[in-house]
Amino acid sequence: MVGSMKSSRRSFLGAALGGAASLSAAGSLPALGASSKAPRPAVKLAVSTYSYWHFRDPKVSVSTVIEKCADLGVQGVDVLHRQLDSEERWHLQRLKRHAFLNGVDLMALSIHQDFVDPSKEERQKNIDHTLRCIEIASQMGIPCIRLNSGRWNTIAAFDKLMEARGEEPILPGHTEEEGFKWCIDSIEKCISKAEENGVILALENHWGLTRTPRGLLKILNAIPSPWLGALMDTGNFLENPYEKLEMIAPKTVFVQAKTYFGGGEWYTLELDYTRIAKILADVGYAGYVSLEFEGKAPSDEGVSRSLEMLRRSFKI
Repeated sequence: MVGSMKSSRRSFLGAALGGAASLSAAGSLPALGASSKAPRPAVKLAVSTYSYWHFRDPKVSVSTVIEKCADLGVQGVDVLHRQLDSEERWHLQRLKRHAFLNGVDLMALSIHQDFVDPSKEERQKNIDHTLRCIEIASQMGIPCIRLNSGRWNTIAAFDKLMEARGEEPILPGHTEEEGFKWCIDSIEKCISKAEENGVILALENHWGLTRTPRGLLKILNAIPSPWLGALMDTGNFLENPYEKLEMIAPKTVFVQAKTYFGGGEWYTLELDYTRIAKILADVGYAGYVSLEFEGKAPSDEGVSRSLEMLRRSFKI
């Protein structure tokens, strides 16, 4: 099982490295001595700016989160698009400069869009928004954006959706297959822009079509591009999470790690991060794990305790 998952992951990531073979053909570099090799951490830690702002006032600025991450010794910041004070180029460039001077990478932009809509015009609005966010990410030097599939919106209020554990009825008069077609067609229209800007699209196991591994993998398998992969959100599979996380691990390009100190805003999961670390290690994942603290404890306390736990679990 582990061997096949590693092979699957190598095949998936290998498509993005097509040019590497030509380098080896030209001649190989001399091997470094063992003493020259620094130990490579299994993953790098990041913090989502959302960890300090759960869509409730006062909003914490991205620049403030960058400074907090630098103080905490975290390598990356996952920027929530809705948390930006401005999309103006001057503001994006200032944030990029601020991160660089603080020794922190801006490594993901988490956006909101919804491709599950019978209206072609509404889907186009969300495609245009995604294309704009790819440009924003490129301007900030960010190599990855978080995508959602979207949902049926037959349960309008998010609090009510959470009470229903993320399950909602299909829009009357339509089918699940229509929803998948809308989503796949919409993402396909964003791939060339992503490649042009060097920005990976990371599709999250979120509410809606990607609430299950089957739904997430159905979309990913329909679009075989090295510029599209899975975003593993550890807190969005509410039942039997480990089995489901194993299913999406081979295609995972980015991880958001939920924690709930003080009790969750909508629900609380007791996640075994040592077990999750092993799931990721078994498929050779060596990218970022971004903390998404979603508890009711004060954010500074919750983030600090969460990072301590993640460092133990991932042995970094």
